[in-house]
Amino acid sequence: MASKVFIDANILLDFTLKRPGYAEAKQIFELAINGKIHAFVTPAIVHIVGYWLTKAYGVSETKEIMITLLIDIQVIDISHETTLNALHSKINDIEDALQYYTAIHHKLDYFISRDKQLKKESIAVLPVYTPKEFLKGFISFNS
Repeated sequence: MASKVFIDANILLDFTLKRPGYAEAKQIFELAINGKIHAFVTPAIVHIVGYWLTKAYGVSETKEIMITLLIDIQVIDISHETTLNALHSKINDIEDALQYYTAIHHKLDYFISRDKQLKKESIAVLPVYTPKEFLKGFISFNS
């Protein structure tokens, strides 16, 4: 069974804006496209990425990019209870807490982000991996 992976906004932005980290982000998306992982985001991630892509590409192209991404990435929602758990957590960045606790609620296997603070604040049930760490571990585990 394919691993369930949460992809943070910074990874999507690396890929879509071809920022530093593009190559690793592309590898992660290729895993999703090839069905080796199931990729997930929240509506907030769609909102964040849509905002930055619209500034870079305009509305029409951004919608096309987002629709294409969502062929291989599933949007998951957050419940009231999960929102409260996130707000009561030790994670100070509210947006990060909401994403992270949504991933826990949906029993995802990996959380991929370049956010160093979130990595420090994560708990054992769902460690946060950088793209490089995820790819190294995933590829060696599946070889």
